[in-house]
Amino acid sequence: MRGTPVFCTVNGLRTHARRLGQGAPLVLVPGLGCAAWMYHRVAHELARERTVYLYDPPGHGLSEGRPDFPVCIEHLTDHLAAWLAAMNLRGMPVFGHSLGGEVMFDLAARYPTFPSALIACAPTGIPENPSVRVQFLRLLLDLPRERLGLLLPGLRAYTRCGPRRMYRLARDQEAHMTGPLLGRVEVPTLLLDGLADPVVQSWTLWEIHEAIPHTVIRQIPGATHAMADSFPCTVAQYTLDFLNLMER
Repeated sequence: MRGTPVFCTVNGLRTHARRLGQGAPLVLVPGLGCAAWMYHRVAHELARERTVYLYDPPGHGLSEGRPDFPVCIEHLTDHLAAWLAAMNLRGMPVFGHSLGGEVMFDLAARYPTFPSALIACAPTGIPENPSVRVQFLRLLLDLPRERLGLLLPGLRAYTRCGPRRMYRLARDQEAHMTGPLLGRVEVPTLLLDGLADPVVQSWTLWEIHEAIPHTVIRQIPGATHAMADSFPCTVAQYTLDFLNLMER
C-alpha cells in the first residue's frame, strides 16, 4: 500500500494514520475491527484530488489501545477528536464507514466545529441499534458477496483488534443512542447506500436523511457493505463530486 505512515501520540496512545495524495484533506474513519490497509482501493481513487488520511482508531490497525480503551463509541469519538486536533485537521471533511459512520455522527453532534462535512458510507446502528447477534448474522450474509482479496487483510485487521474489543464495541453500539443526536448535526452530509448490503437497511439511510438537514443520498446498485472496497471508483466519485459542490 502506497502512502506515508504518520504517527502521533494522543492521550498516551501511539496513533497511526496513512497519508497519501495531494490537495485538501479528507479523513477516513474505518469500521469496527477494520484498519487503514483495508481501504487502500478507495483511498487511491480519492487521492487523485485529495490528501487522504486513513486513520486507525485506538486498538485498531497499527494504533495502540488499552484493555479498558476503547470499549464504547464515546471513547472512539473522543480519541478521533483529539487526534484531529493534534494533526491540525479540525474543520476538515470526514468519511466514515460502517461503525465509523456512527462515530462520525457522534463527532459532529458533540464536537460541532471539528468536521466540515460528513460522508457516511453504509453507516451501521442508526436508528436500528441492532443486537450483536443480528449484526453477526448480517455480516455472515454479506461475507460471500465481498471481494475475495479483502478476506486476508480483513482477518489480519480483526485479529489485531481482537474478539474481546470487537464484542464490547458491538455491545455498546447496540445500546448507544446515536439517533437522538442526529438533529444536532449541522454540516452537509452525503449518505452512501449499497443496494446489495444486508448489514445496513436502506430505510435507515432515509431516516437519517429526514433527521439531518442538508443531506444527499446516493444509492449504488450491487454494492455490498464493504462498498469502499468493492466499488471504490463509484464511492470515490460520489464523494469527490459532493465535496467539490459543497466547497464551491
